[in-house]
Amino acid sequence: MTENLDIRFMVVDDEESIRRLCVTVAQGMGFTCMEAANGEVALALLEEQPAHIILTDMVMPQMSGLEFLEQVKRILPRAEVAVMTGHGSVETAVQAMKLGAYDYISKPFTPLEELRLFLRRMAEKVRLVEENQFLRERVDAETELHGIVGAAPRIQDVLRMIARLKDTRTPVLVMGESGTGKELVARAIHFRGAFANRPFVAVDCGSLVPTLIESELFGYERGAFTGATRSKPGLLQSANGGTIFLDEIGELPLEMQAKLLRFLQEKEVRPVGSNQKFKVDVRVIAATNRDLETEYRSGRFRKDLYFRLNVVAVHLPALRERRSDIPMLTHWFLDRHAKGSAMQVSSAAMKCLLQYDWPGNVRELENCIERATALGDGKLIDVSDLPPAVISDMPPASAKAPESPQSTLTATDLEDIERATIQRVFEQVNGDKVVAGKMLGISRATLYRKLKRYNIGAQSQLAASSSPRLQ
Repeated sequence: MTENLDIRFMVVDDEESIRRLCVTVAQGMGFTCMEAANGEVALALLEEQPAHIILTDMVMPQMSGLEFLEQVKRILPRAEVAVMTGHGSVETAVQAMKLGAYDYISKPFTPLEELRLFLRRMAEKVRLVEENQFLRERVDAETELHGIVGAAPRIQDVLRMIARLKDTRTPVLVMGESGTGKELVARAIHFRGAFANRPFVAVDCGSLVPTLIESELFGYERGAFTGATRSKPGLLQSANGGTIFLDEIGELPLEMQAKLLRFLQEKEVRPVGSNQKFKVDVRVIAATNRDLETEYRSGRFRKDLYFRLNVVAVHLPALRERRSDIPMLTHWFLDRHAKGSAMQVSSAAMKCLLQYDWPGNVRELENCIERATALGDGKLIDVSDLPPAVISDMPPASAKAPESPQSTLTATDLEDIERATIQRVFEQVNGDKVVAGKMLGISRATLYRKLKRYNIGAQSQLAASSSPRLQ
């Protein structure tokens, strides 16, 4: 819940009774509190201990609330600052909001619940911004992996497999549903390895015209058939020295499967209409969304070709099998399709994304986010910006859009996902904060803040400090 977040709160007012009242309410919500009687003292405190939420009076000695607001926004641009108006001066409050204030609240606070709700909404805004920032920092570290983003165990297994295969010439079979990113895996294997400067040729076997498959793969000589006015090397020759990616290999006709098998055995191609053979050295990465074992048992795929291709298999999980990666992927696609903006995703919208089964997998999620960025207001993606299919999978109460960005859910799956991700990485590296920060793609300061917030590593550190040391 929002009350349990590690929120630092400051109240600035020359009336001690107001400060005491605000601190009492904020402490009751679990916030770490500071107070100051004027703007100058407050600024000095903020330099030592930045605050997430600041509540300031408008009329104070030495420095006005507006002047204080301008100073805070310069040194802490991400802090949320709200103003208190003692005389119901809406005009001055509006001026403060133009300078970047979150909102205003009138004194006296009657009923007191109004102040509590006001601070809760500010805290939710801070939490939403911080969660979005964390996810953006996390996916920044994944750009080198050609868009393969994720911290779930099964996708981490895929990344480890890529690291093992990148410098080999071993045939690889990538299996997974449509839209899971099979070509991304093939590209990562090629471009992260020793042959990255060699050709990478991708072939969609399902889109090739059956009568032209052989000439496309093996090439042809001039006059080999009507329209062949010049000789042309095939895709296999074009990939010589590098990698050829045969996507949807299960779509190849049986006759063509036999010729591909012969190529894999002999490492030679003979263009259509030619009597000459050419040596070709390529690494073959094939991909399929079919169960090829079932296919060869039913006679629709050659068994010998299956075993020739399936030297090493990489299994890509469906998106519904790694839901914890959905927030990370969402922000990856946000950065791709909303460049230059700082769009965020409301907690309710993220709930919808986490609930949906994604039959189209990562590709469908990207299409969803691209659509949402086009329909959204440029600042926040909310439930109403999502496709109807995504919303319809939510229970009626959850699918209802919130009245405002600040009134979104106070307990979200985002916090659980963040905690679990950090905990898993921290355990994998045996508590090494430097390595953990690099794996998570966040700064050391951010990591320390998250470790403290979720109390990760505290018990192991305590055990280490209390255990006897060898003399």
